[in-house]
Amino acid sequence: MIFKRKLIIPQEIKEMYPISEEGERAKQRNDEQIRKVFTGESDKLLLVIGPCSADREDAVIDYIARLRGVQEKVADKIVIVPRIYTNKPRTTGAGYKGMLHQPDPSAAADMLKGLIAIRKLHIRALNETGFSCADEMLYPENHKYLSDLLSYVAVGARSVENQQHRLTASGIDVPVGMKNPTGGNLSVMMNALKAAQTPHTFIYRNWEVESKGNPLAHAILRGYVDSRGNSHPNYHYEDLELLNDLYAEAGLQNPGVIVDTNHSNSGKKYMEQIRIAKEVLHSTRHNTDICRLVKGLMIESYLVDGSQKTGDGVYGCSITDPCLGWEKSERLIYDLADLR
Repeated sequence: MIFKRKLIIPQEIKEMYPISEEGERAKQRNDEQIRKVFTGESDKLLLVIGPCSADREDAVIDYIARLRGVQEKVADKIVIVPRIYTNKPRTTGAGYKGMLHQPDPSAAADMLKGLIAIRKLHIRALNETGFSCADEMLYPENHKYLSDLLSYVAVGARSVENQQHRLTASGIDVPVGMKNPTGGNLSVMMNALKAAQTPHTFIYRNWEVESKGNPLAHAILRGYVDSRGNSHPNYHYEDLELLNDLYAEAGLQNPGVIVDTNHSNSGKKYMEQIRIAKEVLHSTRHNTDICRLVKGLMIESYLVDGSQKTGDGVYGCSITDPCLGWEKSERLIYDLADLR
């Protein structure tokens, strides 16, 4: 292992690229709206929606600016949290690892430029659209670079069993969604939620720290892959009933789930997200327990349908997992508001 250079610390980059007073007020308003969804004070549907990966600033901001207009039309039914996922897990380690690694997907990795690029992107989204967004916590020690900008944090299926992810989640003051692992074992996810909701003393960025526990830590169902490599969904009515029972047994605070409509739930068939989203809402209309449990949906969406290879140059088309294009996404959001 070669130590190339020491990177700037979170405090330094926050001083270089500070959040504005207006942006801070907008985030506080967003945080309060989202918090009320998870505590049950609000019955609005949370919609975490956006590109699989944030690959270029201009297209991501274009997409989020369009979401702002839609949010204003559905504000009585839906709270939108745009996805700006700036670091991506890779099953084998190969492939595009996100803007943090490569601010230019066609260039070599440069993590100093990446740290600056992801902070500037989240700040621009907040300043220009009023949205404080969601990002995946792939590296727990990097959360502090964006901690003052994020309104939602996701812990992925490959990370949910990791101790440092769980402990860091316990010290975050916004909702943290913890996915079921790729193999589908829900007890792993429930153990992660228990850990995240519990106070801890642990080492973080060379400090001994104490966390209070995060009462807004919650489940994300994303389907799973069996030992033969076959995808299986876990968003159906019976799956939601089972999760509700697991929550009751665990005695956790603020029981809640976000259903990921892509990944193994759709078998990565991105068009299936439309049907899956509507089916989940149909389930909530037939069972009051499920209605209380389901807090929202996670949808992969961008400007152009599908995906492309890095270097193809299609503006607003995913270079990782395929996504719903803008027209279909906009129509889906309005349909979900009608169903709510």
